[in-house]
Amino acid sequence: MLSFVFLGIYWNNHHHLFQVVQQVNGRVLWMNLHLLFWLSMVPFVTAWMGENNFASWPVALYGMVLFLAGGAYYLLVRALLPLHAPDSALAVAVSNDLKEEFSLAFYAIAIPLAFIIPLLSCALYVLVAVIWFIPDRRIERAIGRD
Repeated sequence: MLSFVFLGIYWNNHHHLFQVVQQVNGRVLWMNLHLLFWLSMVPFVTAWMGENNFASWPVALYGMVLFLAGGAYYLLVRALLPLHAPDSALAVAVSNDLKEEFSLAFYAIAIPLAFIIPLLSCALYVLVAVIWFIPDRRIERAIGRD
């Protein structure tokens, strides 16, 4: 269920993001593919984690995939910014990226924590999902601004 929620969160936020995008280039396309690659790994690590009763290595690898997907999304946004004006809806919408930074920090904490208390790592993954459950309102505000 958690993996489905994560994929839904990425789907929704990706959709919102591209509502304010005015231009893409080859770098953006590759960054988008990079994100898709890590998201495609989610079912595999989810299955491995479930088959092994939330053992340390599967939980850590699950966190690593989530960390890399989050990093890929961050890089996608950073690849889009140079293609847009500093006062564009995109630039305004992503100017404060605290949610992204906190999410990556929680993943970075959860990965080694999986070798001590795997279920606490899972709780951190749930916390990140809760933080992102509602699509990014910054983009909705930026769309309303234009």
